[in-house]
Amino acid sequence: MAFLSRIFAPAAVGRRTALQPLYDQVVAAARRPIWYREGRVPDTVTGRFDMLATVLALVLVRMEREADAAADAVALTELFIDDMDGSIRELGFGDLGVGKQVGKLVALLGGRLGLLRGIGAMDDAALDDALARNLYRGNAPDAAALDSVRVALRELDAAIGATGYERLRTGEGGW
Repeated sequence: MAFLSRIFAPAAVGRRTALQPLYDQVVAAARRPIWYREGRVPDTVTGRFDMLATVLALVLVRMEREADAAADAVALTELFIDDMDGSIRELGFGDLGVGKQVGKLVALLGGRLGLLRGIGAMDDAALDDALARNLYRGNAPDAAALDSVRVALRELDAAIGATGYERLRTGEGGW
């Protein structure tokens, strides 16, 4: 598939290459120990996916504010899909099951997007409820852990939002 995209869509490949540092920054932010130690997000394949999807959703929501960022958002999502495809294959899924699993993961990302579009307007109780469903899969931790994740997530959202778009898209945001 990558071979065909290089032939038929060289601009898209170039855009994805340009956005790889941003995707790497998203992955690094999702791997921060605060989520798993203080926040008690499960340090499992599922928990790490949930954090990755959450951080990526914050970035995609930020990209929605830019008039010319739609192609970048698509390319960044494609990087995520490629990453998930490779990860699912490493877990042992065969070719027939990979597409279905990736589709489920993309749907979960879409759910995070819907949720996080309104993060700035959410009160703490509403956000805590959403985090319990999305990061903890209904098994919310104690109040201190949930508070830690909520505060860190709001800080991350503010940092991403304050980053100029060119710095964001090149992965130079420093958040």
